[in-house]
Amino acid sequence: MTQKRILLKSGKERSILQRHPWVFSGAIASVSGDPQPGETVEICSAGGERLGWAAYSPHSSIRARIWSFDPDEVIDAEFFIRKIQAAAYLRHLLALTAETNAYRLIHGEADGIPGLVVDLYPETAVVQILSAGAEYWREVIVDLIQQITGCKAVVERSDVEIRQLEGLPIREGVIRGGEIPGLLKIEENGIHYWVDVVGGQKTGFYLDQRQNRKRLTQFARDREVLNAFCYTGGFTLSAMAGGAKSVLSIDSSAAALRLAAKNLELNGFDSTRNEWLEGNVFHELRLLRDRNKKFDLIVLDPPKFAPTSAQAQKAARAYKDINLLGFKLLRKGGILFTFSCSGGIGRELFQKIVADAALDAGVEARIVEVLSQSGDHPVALNFPESAYLKGLICIVG
Repeated sequence: MTQKRILLKSGKERSILQRHPWVFSGAIASVSGDPQPGETVEICSAGGERLGWAAYSPHSSIRARIWSFDPDEVIDAEFFIRKIQAAAYLRHLLALTAETNAYRLIHGEADGIPGLVVDLYPETAVVQILSAGAEYWREVIVDLIQQITGCKAVVERSDVEIRQLEGLPIREGVIRGGEIPGLLKIEENGIHYWVDVVGGQKTGFYLDQRQNRKRLTQFARDREVLNAFCYTGGFTLSAMAGGAKSVLSIDSSAAALRLAAKNLELNGFDSTRNEWLEGNVFHELRLLRDRNKKFDLIVLDPPKFAPTSAQAQKAARAYKDINLLGFKLLRKGGILFTFSCSGGIGRELFQKIVADAALDAGVEARIVEVLSQSGDHPVALNFPESAYLKGLICIVG
């Protein structure tokens, strides 16, 4: 049987030796053994040194994703058992259940399983299978997730654009455990939320913002708050829990706002202190600016403007626009919570964009805190791309 193998070009083994898990097409000299999408291939240097094992993805510019840097590793069901159990142990160390019953169990490359995302909700796991390799092992992985976590149902949300780059079809729906309730109820830092894991954004809820929502409660008391791109009200309810004087929450999705209103009611918060506004956020913020409306605290948590660096320039303009409007809408002494979840926008670039926005807005602002994703979305030191969520708390002087 011919060994399925990727031979790298001379000098292209450096990133592998530094344990970066991606092999790009331009680094490959040859592919032998006719590997099929997702099949395991051996990675070898130009000199023939065995460097590890990877999943082959012929349709993607990321031609292979490393499973293991150990040339003697066997990629089989036992391999995935070890990886999933290790991920579960890390979350156990974080003592997540003291503050929530919904968290990320597997964060792709950062947990050593490239292309796999698993979020745990009450009795339900939601999986996103984003690479040819994870797709190849799909049935094994899904069975193991159910066995190891004990969840009753597994929902697949492999309905994102990156699947198309891998040459994979969209998949979504309940794949284990039959029907699930239309909405699941979760708790986070004493606040309750209804979550739509089947039809909501991402896997139903932005679990990566858990610690940042908690931080917001400590700034919200007696402040007039604006929450832009509010989705189902995560930062809105956190502001209410922190004693905000009022909250204006804007989103373009009527369905998200309906669920946000249900979440407000679920927690018994005073609805007279909150206003929901459906509309294009950029447009609505400009209208607020033109009316000279001012706020004490603003949250800007927009969707992903730049999934890859190729879209960075266009995204930078959008981020600057939204932050410029945010600064113009803040009172002196006001606080801005601003975020980017775009992989194509690095932390240094994001800070420069926010700084340029403050300059154009004619305000002096200081960063008082740098924010990131919650610990159940770990960052692998050998894979800086896993640090995708950038956040700043700025105070206008």
